[in-house]
Amino acid sequence: MISGRIGVIADTHDRLELIDRVVERLNSEGVDLVLHAGDYIAPFAVLRFKPLRARLIGVFGNNDGDHNLLRRRFEEIGAQIYGRFAEISFNNLKIALIHGEDEALLKALINSNYYDVVVHGHTHRAETYTIGKTLVINPGEVCGYLTGCSTMAILDAKAMRVEMLTL
Repeated sequence: MISGRIGVIADTHDRLELIDRVVERLNSEGVDLVLHAGDYIAPFAVLRFKPLRARLIGVFGNNDGDHNLLRRRFEEIGAQIYGRFAEISFNNLKIALIHGEDEALLKALINSNYYDVVVHGHTHRAETYTIGKTLVINPGEVCGYLTGCSTMAILDAKAMRVEMLTL
């Protein structure tokens, strides 16, 4: 049964113990899908997502290393990684997934009014807001490096409500 809940994460930056913690939390929250907005950093970190019970879709961030090996690691755990951008359809929602370092492109996606949801990371600041019909979600940083706080988000795709969670 689909709960209509999406886990949203970004900027894990090789913090293995926090990746383990976020996977546990996503599993306990019963999400159907997890979107990762990039910056895994090293390919070995991706293997820590293997216990995740939800489908994982990701994009590359500006600090990600070997893209070919990252793709292989995603394949090994049964997940999908796109290039710099992914367009995802979930519960009749059109979702754009991007890391967000190209501010002009991010702003264009948000202001296009084409997407129901735009998910991005990069700034390490957890925030959510709406522009026109588009809900924008930045889950902050799992790694906790810049803010000292490890965060993630859960989107209730039916109610279009976002809950920010601290790990």
